[in-house]
This record gives sequence, structure tokens and C-alpha cells, in this order.
Amino acid sequence: MRLICESTSEAEYKDANLPWFEYLESHYLFFSTMLASKGAPSFRSQFLEFLIEEFKDEVNITKGKNKGLNEDVILQFIVTTYVGIVEWWITNEMPYPPHVMADQVGILLERNL
Repeated sequence: MRLICESTSEAEYKDANLPWFEYLESHYLFFSTMLASKGAPSFRSQFLEFLIEEFKDEVNITKGKNKGLNEDVILQFIVTTYVGIVEWWITNEMPYPPHVMADQVGILLERNL
């Protein structure tokens, strides 16, 4: 997953999300099992920590729409939302293809970061 982040670090959010959702789709059995198991809280916690590291450089509170807001609050909002969307998508048996999820999540990230 870190390799996906590194390879898409310069891309727009919509484009950067596509490899993520394709990866999640191709490993559906693993992720659906992890989210349904007793280990789900641990998996979720590790996924949150991973995303915090990946998104922390994206948060800018010095200008624009997030000027004056708390960086920690924005970061928590973004990563918990992202994890929630992934959980919803997987537990609902991926009702939309990866490209739709990438576009939709990309637009939402652009609005908030």
C-alpha cells in the first residue's frame, strides 16, 4: 500500500485513488475478512495510522479553505472518512467499480484538502 502512495504522490486525488480502489478490489477477500473478523478494530487502527502518515503533508492550515483550522482535526476528519468509505464499500460488496469510487473520493478530498 505504501508503494501505491509513493507511485501516486504527485497525481491529482481522483487519479491517485484509482490504484487504491483497484488494489482493494483485487484483495477483496482479505479486506472483507479483516473487516468482519474480531481483529477488525486492530486492522482499522493500523489503517488509520497509515493514512495519517500519508495525508499529513497534504493538510495546509496557513491559507485557503482550511486557514486557521486545527491540523489534527482536519487530518482526523479526512482519514476517518476515508477509512469509513473503504469499510462501507467493502462490506457492501463493492457496489461501485473502482473508477467510480476513485472519482467520487477524489472530488471529496479536493473539496476538503
